[in-house]
Amino acid sequence: MELREFFSEDAVKLDLEGSTKDDILKELIALLNLGEKDEGMLFKMLKRRENLGSTGIGRGIAIPHCRSLVVSKLRVAFGRKRAGVDFKAIDDKPVQFFFLIVAPPLEVSNQYLPVLGKIAQFSKESDVPARMLELTEPAQFMRLLEEKGV
Repeated sequence: MELREFFSEDAVKLDLEGSTKDDILKELIALLNLGEKDEGMLFKMLKRRENLGSTGIGRGIAIPHCRSLVVSKLRVAFGRKRAGVDFKAIDDKPVQFFFLIVAPPLEVSNQYLPVLGKIAQFSKESDVPARMLELTEPAQFMRLLEEKGV
């Protein structure tokens, strides 16, 4: 299993417009093209998850994630906000890079936690945050995932 198998260029947005945590979550959800009702339900689920504790893992990275009936298979999206947003990350620094993960409650392939782990592993590589800042198009993000072999 490699991360790049789960991402697609149309679910990568390198210029997020939002300036709040809620704005960013809504923009990431929109990348999944779920429909208005499902997007609203997913937003509530992600907010509930964030209220348990921020998914901001430090180094400018957040991995909002949850299980929800609005998807029939694991879905992921990536967004970047150069200026950063206060996401209540564990290091109290603004978050610039967002990896959204949504999986159905019952998932036969059980890829939710392995994908979450691989994103965390990818994010910890020393050159990754700087390289994600330099991206100019979604295809470059896909190549970075491929190059890192995660």
